[in-house]
Amino acid sequence: MKKLIKYTKGSACARNLLLENGFDDLIDFPLDLFVSGLGATILYKPMINSDGRIIFGKKNTIIEINDGISFEAKKRFTIAHEIGHLIMHKGVDIHNDNEATMSWFNNKEKQAKNGRVEYEANQFASELLMPSAIFYEKQKGIKFSPQLLRDLSIFFKTSLTSVAFKYIELGDHPICLFHSYNKTVKYWMRNIDFPHFIIDKTKLVPPEDSVAMEFFEKGKIYTKEKSKQPIWKSTWLELKNWENDNDFNFYEFCIITPMYNTVISVVWEE
Repeated sequence: MKKLIKYTKGSACARNLLLENGFDDLIDFPLDLFVSGLGATILYKPMINSDGRIIFGKKNTIIEINDGISFEAKKRFTIAHEIGHLIMHKGVDIHNDNEATMSWFNNKEKQAKNGRVEYEANQFASELLMPSAIFYEKQKGIKFSPQLLRDLSIFFKTSLTSVAFKYIELGDHPICLFHSYNKTVKYWMRNIDFPHFIIDKTKLVPPEDSVAMEFFEKGKIYTKEKSKQPIWKSTWLELKNWENDNDFNFYEFCIITPMYNTVISVVWEE
């Protein structure tokens, strides 16, 4: 059965933009050229505390991208995020974006601080780079694994984090994500079909027996071959009184960014 794709304001805007310009996707199309076709210009320059910036002028619009971004997937997402501002948020003269404004974890506190426009720009960027209909078909019927996320990341030329969040929305297999920063759980989310109860660990340290805590306490980062680590259900989730940890097969895969001391824990059951 085909999954019902629900579009947010940002993702619907990106989908419509692709259709209006005759594109199914931009996977192999230069984003610089796409931006030019929209009447804006991209400039790559050194930037401090900022990954991207859009400046609306009376005649010209400039999108500035930090030339210090070495990860191509991050550069593409930053450009797509600024395109979102270009299309949806022309009322503001300047938008500055960095790791905080482009974070996928937008709880109420962050939305109040960063503004809903950043959330919309993230949803726009996700849809522009990974059109939902194509994403759904690429993962359909394939067993969930870290390698599936890597394969989707390579195909769409996007980060593992972006792919994991897209999978939450459209993936066949129920998963949940936990975002930890500086040894503190900042936020978590799950897809609607995830059948287990999650104990809220927001503002607490990650579980002692989690893969995330291995990184924070020991600096442990597993190789690709060993990145799928078995864990107990009780590590991240509630274990009912009548349940036994031995009766479940749970795993944790961590997307680690040492530069920012962050860990995205992907948790699922087989």
